[in-house]
Amino acid sequence: MNPLIALMVIIPIACALLLNLFHTKDKTVKILAIVVALVLPIIPLFANYGLHYFGAYSTLAQSPQLAQWVPSSITSTALNTFHMGIVYSFTSTQQIFIVVLGIIALLAILTSLSETKKPSGVYAFLMFMGVASMSAIILTDDIFNLYVFFEIIAIVQVGIVVASKVKGSMEAALKYMIIGSIASPLLLLGIALLLGVTGNVNITDIAYSIKIGLVNPQSPVLLMSCALILFGWLYAAGLPPFHTIKSEIYSRALPHGAALLQAFSVFTLAALGIVILRLFSYLSFSKVFIIAISLAAMILSITMALMQTDFKRIIGYLAVGELGYIGIGIGLGTTMSITAGLFQAVNEAIITAFLFIGFGTVLYLTKESDIRRLGGLMVHSPKVALLVLLAGLAMAGVPPLNAFQSKLMLIQSSLNAGIPELGIIMILLSIVTFMTFMKAFYAIYMRSRPKDLEISDSKIPKATIFSLVVFLIICIILGLFPQIATNYLQPLANSLIG
Repeated sequence: MNPLIALMVIIPIACALLLNLFHTKDKTVKILAIVVALVLPIIPLFANYGLHYFGAYSTLAQSPQLAQWVPSSITSTALNTFHMGIVYSFTSTQQIFIVVLGIIALLAILTSLSETKKPSGVYAFLMFMGVASMSAIILTDDIFNLYVFFEIIAIVQVGIVVASKVKGSMEAALKYMIIGSIASPLLLLGIALLLGVTGNVNITDIAYSIKIGLVNPQSPVLLMSCALILFGWLYAAGLPPFHTIKSEIYSRALPHGAALLQAFSVFTLAALGIVILRLFSYLSFSKVFIIAISLAAMILSITMALMQTDFKRIIGYLAVGELGYIGIGIGLGTTMSITAGLFQAVNEAIITAFLFIGFGTVLYLTKESDIRRLGGLMVHSPKVALLVLLAGLAMAGVPPLNAFQSKLMLIQSSLNAGIPELGIIMILLSIVTFMTFMKAFYAIYMRSRPKDLEISDSKIPKATIFSLVVFLIICIILGLFPQIATNYLQPLANSLIG
């Protein structure tokens, strides 16, 4: 038993419940939110790698004292190696994912508390509940437990959008809920089919059952399960055909909320993508589908971003498009590509949060997001403009910033896999991404200020500037020393190939 693994989920849930209870007490909300937010990225640094069992125990094969009371009709079969309960697995990959999630949550919460006059206990409750759910999705080795938190985080995302009280937020949240009411049951049906075929919901046990032939790998029921789980994965990540609604909920949330929402999408894509790879990598069409849908996400999202005049929608579409790089890494299915895809997930979560919070300063100063009505902010806030420009360069994969390293690894992986065309497409799309970003940046910061544009005299909060600087430092460090992340991610990639 490793109690710190459980605390990664329990502490943010407990904090969320307390914040909801004391939501009218502003000072209590601030202190509690900041203290717990500071703890979130620290816990995984001190936790030991291993498994944590909820209401269960290790396998009978690993528990001789327990196994001696069990009939040989069980201990002599595969049941002897199955996990009888919910298991959380904590490895180096989960560690870096949860540390990065904790950092993004900390900075988003600090920004939220500094930019609002009256802190919202309900809003903070939703943010912490989302972090708890995302941590559980990253950690769990039980696919039904994953589904439970999948549903919770979907509701949390809707709640964050509604609590943002941005124009059009109710409509966007309702659309997302309606679509989710179709996608989520289909994911659950896929899990039910897996349970029916394998008699198990533990991911490791299901993969073992398929690998050694306890179930027929080509079973039509198993193939249908794969298709349904892939559909649920598309919805959670915001890949086509859900890229439009995903971008819309980002644009209808406050910038710090959007930063966290995108982190949820990135890590859900990575976590569920790993599950799909573990269970269905033997099906060649699953990898082909992942690559194809990832390319579609990149092309469609960048095309849509070029057509937008609202910078929140532009960044929203670019964020969705960047998810395609993660999918390509997973879909190529090599050790290097999976490592690169997971590294891209880490980079994407950081860079997108950097961009959302950076462009959020424009809303803070002008209350305007239409780039046709903006301009001249370079003169008003040159330091923030520089930070935002660096965030855009990071997203486009410009060295020496972090996404350059992960995208370079992905291009090398495509060359090694004998698909150079894929590498060329990724390079071209990175260039178009930068051009799209510069369209928004030029309109907001470099163009002459419109006569009717009102810019607030209020200074951008120090906590917001601090968050942007921290994101920049992380981007530079991971760009110069990518092994800090890849050394944590490669063991999982090796295990998936082995």
